[in-house]
Amino acid sequence: MSGQGLTGLSSWSRRLVAAGVFAWCLITAFPLYWVVVTAFKTPPGVVGGPTYIPFVDFTPTLQPFIDLYQGIRGEFFRTFLNSTIVGLSAAAIATAVGAMAAYALVRFEFKVRFGAGLIFFLLALGGYLLFNNSLGFTRAQALLLAFPIALAAAILANRLPLPGPVLGNEDILFWFVSQRMFPPIVTAFALYLLYSEIGRLGFQLIDSYVGLTLCYVAFSLPIVVWLMRDFFEAIPIEVEEAAMVDNVPSWRIFLGIVVPMSMNGLLATFMITLAFVWNEFLFALFLTNSRWQTLPILVAGQNSQRGDEWWAISAAALVAIIPMMIMAGLLSRMMRSGLLLGAIK
Repeated sequence: MSGQGLTGLSSWSRRLVAAGVFAWCLITAFPLYWVVVTAFKTPPGVVGGPTYIPFVDFTPTLQPFIDLYQGIRGEFFRTFLNSTIVGLSAAAIATAVGAMAAYALVRFEFKVRFGAGLIFFLLALGGYLLFNNSLGFTRAQALLLAFPIALAAAILANRLPLPGPVLGNEDILFWFVSQRMFPPIVTAFALYLLYSEIGRLGFQLIDSYVGLTLCYVAFSLPIVVWLMRDFFEAIPIEVEEAAMVDNVPSWRIFLGIVVPMSMNGLLATFMITLAFVWNEFLFALFLTNSRWQTLPILVAGQNSQRGDEWWAISAAALVAIIPMMIMAGLLSRMMRSGLLLGAIK
């Protein structure tokens, strides 16, 4: 309900709405408060019963943070750096590539013949089996040979008047969004097998920066395309048409006109993508071993043979969420206007 909608309510109704919002804020903020106070407790203070107020119920201590700094429970800062590098890289690449894809879906008309897609599937599967089983190529080599051939054949076949339905921009957008409907465990396991096969060719992707970043870019692209499409549709096309009259190239229209006009939407999408990548657990669990482990893996591993050490888990979780809160605070104004632009659309 918007603020304008509240003007028609009675005073008691407004108080009831305000009480509901206050109660909801308390419910959502309490887990964060619990993490904060637990991070400053000693082990006896955690297992000795619930205490709530620092300096009243218990004496705060910085020992859990000192343990993190000294690396007693894992290389926290190296893992923090891994999450920062991979998160920023993947969010920036996914936002850039997804924004171009979304702009193309808004401004240009695409037609994909169903028969061409069927040809791609048959040639990719048949080519893989042919190269692997009959010609003796390894599985990775068969994949790298079969898929480009199938893709080239499908692009050529799409120009022919093949029978069957023709898929348009809305169908392509649905295909993008549908990628997020797959259970992540299926994709993670398939990626692990693919990376293992490529690793046998000498390209190490498991437990590497490139492998994890590529995975997160692919994982984030559907949400970026979905969000940025609404932002681009809200931009008046007359501005771009005026530039076209002056023979401005398409790439300059996109970079010089569209991108500056949609900067708030790009920042909002970047932050949402970064939050997804920063918190992602399953792909990092499958695709990393030690060198490129990220923060969710380290936080989840803060238990020991003595049981769950909640003071250590809370300290690690608190440090992990601080960067996202700082970035959200710095970019909150642009994010709000960007998200509202997409919501209005």
